[in-house]
Amino acid sequence: MLHTFVAYVEDLPGVLTRVASLFRRLNININSLTVGRSEKAGLSRLTLVCEASGEAGHRIRASLFKLENVVDVDDIAQAPNVTRELALIKVAATPHSRSQIFELVEVFRARIVDLTSESLMIEMTGVESKIEGLIQVLNESEGQILEICRSGKMTMRRGHHTSGVLRALGAANADLEEAAAVSLQDLSAVKQD
Repeated sequence: MLHTFVAYVEDLPGVLTRVASLFRRLNININSLTVGRSEKAGLSRLTLVCEASGEAGHRIRASLFKLENVVDVDDIAQAPNVTRELALIKVAATPHSRSQIFELVEVFRARIVDLTSESLMIEMTGVESKIEGLIQVLNESEGQILEICRSGKMTMRRGHHTSGVLRALGAANADLEEAAAVSLQDLSAVKQD
């Protein structure tokens, strides 16, 4: 079973080492790891994907939360979410094969971000299967893939905010969220009348 953990961690040296060491101790492989700044100064958002049983998932979440400098952890794999990945793919391109590669890029809704006389670089954002599809088609075509650079998965819950996100955003935004919920209740009451 795939688990997607989203953790808010303090932006300090050593936090990533602690997370990686935890997974080493638990003997669980990390499939994807992405870390970047979050909406709150001083906190980074860490998205980690791993494969483990449901029971192990609960243990991993609890263990992550116990780590120093970890503010909040959520396992959102089973919740409605949006997941994307970024890929940069450098392809050898001759003047003859360039037009075919441009057509492929258009079909996959990717884009060319760099072009030289002997190669071009494709940028693609999407779900993992879409990126894998483009790579497979490029391998089958005349263009030879020279280099691939992929980000880890970036995942966010759809719809409402979790309590951890509201805490990270601060009380002012929590008040806005509460006001929005009250407005929705008022709107539904008007519809019933």
